[in-house]
Amino acid sequence: ARKQWLPYRIGAVKVFDGNLRIQVDRRTAPVGKALASIGVTADILTLSGVLLAIGAAILIGAAHLELGFVFLVFSAIPDLLDGPVAKARGTSSARGAFLDSVSDRVSDFLIALGLSFYFLHTGHIYLSVLPFGIYGAASLISYQRAKAESLGFDAKGGLMERAERVISIAFGLLFSQILVLVLWAVLVLSVITVGQRFVKVWIQASNRDSRTKLRFRQSYRSRHQLSESAFLLKLRSTRLNRENRPTNRIAQLRDRSGARSWFSSKTSD
Repeated sequence: ARKQWLPYRIGAVKVFDGNLRIQVDRRTAPVGKALASIGVTADILTLSGVLLAIGAAILIGAAHLELGFVFLVFSAIPDLLDGPVAKARGTSSARGAFLDSVSDRVSDFLIALGLSFYFLHTGHIYLSVLPFGIYGAASLISYQRAKAESLGFDAKGGLMERAERVISIAFGLLFSQILVLVLWAVLVLSVITVGQRFVKVWIQASNRDSRTKLRFRQSYRSRHQLSESAFLLKLRSTRLNRENRPTNRIAQLRDRSGARSWFSSKTSD
């Protein structure tokens, strides 16, 4: 019971992959239908989000944090709408999902690059490494989910997923006095999320490996018992064959000696 409870608790603290994500999809579904009706495609929205992220990175690097906040918020909107548009147009595909995932990683990198240039521009040289620490943890979070799903496991959930990360950074840009504090909090929570997902997938993989080993042992035992029974049958047949053969050695020797005497007498004549 505890093994089933632990992964649930590890993945329980989540926002946009839980019930709120379902509510957001319900709110954005009519907007997606409206955009699809005027010819907007999911790929256009995905690429427009990347372009807005480029603008946000440039503005943040130039120390225009308020404008960077606006562009960052607008860059997140296409990420919410590309899925509903694809569903409304009936164009949901693996290619689109791949493009969306790659564009998210590119946008994350651009924002980290803009924040790093901002700290260099303001003379905080050591803090320029902080955004790339966040980007590294975020990339590891994304990789864990992708690798886990390719192996058939569930790695969703955690304290700091992409939606929470973008909202937190936008909040820090809007209130620049606490930007550094917000970025440190995002980094710490991202590292915790890495640990959460690792433990969650580790438990699932351990349970599957245990079941696989149990099935292998049962199969080995059945094969071993089968070979053992075959050996016993062979041994019994050998014993029966031996019992059916003549066992009186003395009679065999007498027969052989009689044959020799008859042969020798015949030749002497």
